[in-house]
Amino acid sequence: MFLLALGALSFVFYDGLSYMVEIWGTSEEYSHGYMIPMVALYLIWKKQWEVKESMTTGAWISVPILMFGLVLFLVGELSSLYTIIQYAFLVCFFAIILAFIGLKSFKILLPAITYLVFMIPLPVFLYNSLSAELQLISSAIGVAVVRAFDISVYLEGNVIDLGVYQLQVVEACSGLRYLFPLMSFGYLIAFLYKGPMWIRAILFLSTIPITVLMNSFRIGVIGVTVEYWGIEMAEGFLHDFEGWVIFVGCLGVLVLEVWFFQWLRKGDGSLIDNLDLDLPEETLSMSDLNFTRQTQKPLIACLGLMLMASLALPMLESRQEEQLERTSFSQFPLYNKSWNGREDSLEESVLDALKLTDYFIANYTSKKKDARLNFYVAYYSSQRKGSSIHSPRSCIPGGGWKITGLREHTIDSVISREGKPLNVNRILIQKDGFAQIVYYWFEQRHRNVTNEYLAKWFIFWDSLTMNRTDGALVRVTVPVPDIADIDVYEEQATQFVIDFYPELIKHLPEA
Repeated sequence: MFLLALGALSFVFYDGLSYMVEIWGTSEEYSHGYMIPMVALYLIWKKQWEVKESMTTGAWISVPILMFGLVLFLVGELSSLYTIIQYAFLVCFFAIILAFIGLKSFKILLPAITYLVFMIPLPVFLYNSLSAELQLISSAIGVAVVRAFDISVYLEGNVIDLGVYQLQVVEACSGLRYLFPLMSFGYLIAFLYKGPMWIRAILFLSTIPITVLMNSFRIGVIGVTVEYWGIEMAEGFLHDFEGWVIFVGCLGVLVLEVWFFQWLRKGDGSLIDNLDLDLPEETLSMSDLNFTRQTQKPLIACLGLMLMASLALPMLESRQEEQLERTSFSQFPLYNKSWNGREDSLEESVLDALKLTDYFIANYTSKKKDARLNFYVAYYSSQRKGSSIHSPRSCIPGGGWKITGLREHTIDSVISREGKPLNVNRILIQKDGFAQIVYYWFEQRHRNVTNEYLAKWFIFWDSLTMNRTDGALVRVTVPVPDIADIDVYEEQATQFVIDFYPELIKHLPEA
């Protein structure tokens, strides 16, 4: 029954799990993900006899927990968010184990199975925001290292200017490639260390500052070597080699930290004595467990729920969304009032990643207003998993731009399809001394939405109530050559929206 329940769980969550494994294989930040399930199994195996001694009956609380996990899966499935689906898998997995071994045994295994959290990738918007912040922090500390060697250096954002060379601390240098595996390793050390809880908590949490400081030191060393031996020191093999050396250094600092705490606890034995490295003398067999139908009723109930979810899944995936007629963006006007546009296009690799239905991108100018800007709209007839709108707040930091201002802006002279003044997100972004104003919002089935989370909620709700998930992202980008005249460029963006919004809604579904 337990294996059947796990099989049904794997079947229901197959898409979310396969996408997670795909991320492990394509993103260096999560390449350690392959090891996480195996290490978790090892930790569970170490606790097998403790579990056996405390095992009584399955816990009925597992049934509502499993139901919550399945509801969470439904939300993720209908709102096109893989991350929600992957966390829903963990909730359901925890519930099945709880139904199998009972509450007391589950508490023993909880630290071991919680380790599985480290295999789930962060949501894209959170990853990009964290990466952007770490780039800035690492750049600032790295410049301090360079200056410690009496080298003149100037820092602007995440660009380190050495005079002859400029080094940009890009996303790959944010330190996340060290942070995620080091945090998982720190958790493992904390799990195995036989010490007070406060020490174990510090061992785990210290992996964050260790990563930031060591990565910053690496950036500083690259700056110093570039100053003395040229730009090739920041490229190719040497760059990658320095990365490996620093990661090993991070592990070394963590081990030294464990030794330090053990030194503080004088009289408690050696470090090896205080690491739980003992292995069970023999492996638990099914004959060692006393299962009866009475003790396994919660597992039977959970198995029934998972089988029903397995039967319902094909019906959920086969739902055909209502497709409404609309005018293609190929007919979107390039000339309107004083605006003249030149249509552009996205690269095939970008289109493969976006998976949109239709789009329009063009550069517009206006001699009357002395303006130039970029207009982009992406339409999705269906926003299912892997083919949903990409928010600019996630994409902009990935391009090296820093968001320095974000607020909601109301354009009173434009009435949205809801019959209210049009609200847009207004952000100011900067990179390498350049600045741009970006207006963006979501047209979601006659709604004017500016909040990304609310947009996802409406996808879920409308999928349930209207059988529709279509929507569009609208973006206007205006270069700002002189930040002192920012009000002028903001007026240009506003005027463009006023002039083109009536044209935009003609190319979206009417109903």
